[in-house]
Amino acid sequence: MTAVRADASGQFMIGDVLPVNRLGYGTMQLTGPGVWGPPSDPDHALRVLRRAAELGVNLFDTADSYGPLVAEPLLRRALAPYADDIVIATKAGFTRQGPHKWTALGKPAYLRQQCEMSLRILALDRIPLFQLHRIDTEVPLEDQIGELKTLQDEGKIAHIGLSEVSVDQIEQARAIAPIASVQNLYNLADRSAENVLDHCEAHDIAFIPWFPLATGGLAKPGGPLESVASRLSATPSQLALAWLLHRSPVMLPIPGTSSVEHLEQNVAAAGLHLTDEDVAELTSAVTSPS
Repeated sequence: MTAVRADASGQFMIGDVLPVNRLGYGTMQLTGPGVWGPPSDPDHALRVLRRAAELGVNLFDTADSYGPLVAEPLLRRALAPYADDIVIATKAGFTRQGPHKWTALGKPAYLRQQCEMSLRILALDRIPLFQLHRIDTEVPLEDQIGELKTLQDEGKIAHIGLSEVSVDQIEQARAIAPIASVQNLYNLADRSAENVLDHCEAHDIAFIPWFPLATGGLAKPGGPLESVASRLSATPSQLALAWLLHRSPVMLPIPGTSSVEHLEQNVAAAGLHLTDEDVAELTSAVTSPS
């Protein structure tokens, strides 16, 4: 049977000029436990990345802090020289002190340093999408976004993105530089960023939900996802991704996995078409904190 390809999810134009297939891939799970250190099987990690590209995934989300300095080198080893349609979205703004430990650092000199390092590590002349991993509350926002705008003006990054921000913060940043994407926690079980998603849709800003497969109790035996999944011959994870794709045309899910088999299952969600009744059942299946 022919595998479903990511382009079945449709396309979105990041910054109105950069086309990507809406179902992408996130590299965080290719690192060691606690997003710290290398994967247990680096060769398999490379196979996952190459298989994703074979299946039409052309948006790869990564960060210098994944590992740290593990996910970006894996992307280069797997995919460079990159096909013309491959879009690498990386992030900076965190330092790492150990497994599960993250500290925001938004000093302009640090953001510039990390951009220069990502350019070298990823073997890119320009980073297609460079995202501020977190706003550092100890540094004026205009200094952080201002430095990214300077890097953009220098041709080192094409588009600027934000992560874990409010509507007010998006608008403050947009007063300094064009914002092409927002990456917030969002999934079927946690829709607390609903207002941010609506704002992104209104302004044609890409919304990249991290932790998109947090189905939690919805995937338990006898749960609502299982019922719909059985009827549609799909997995609960595929339903969760299909729901996200249905939710908004600016939604770009980036499910991550360290397994080729799970990758293929996730990409197959691009071909899963939900009826309005399916969507309503899934949406009402959980009380979200939104």
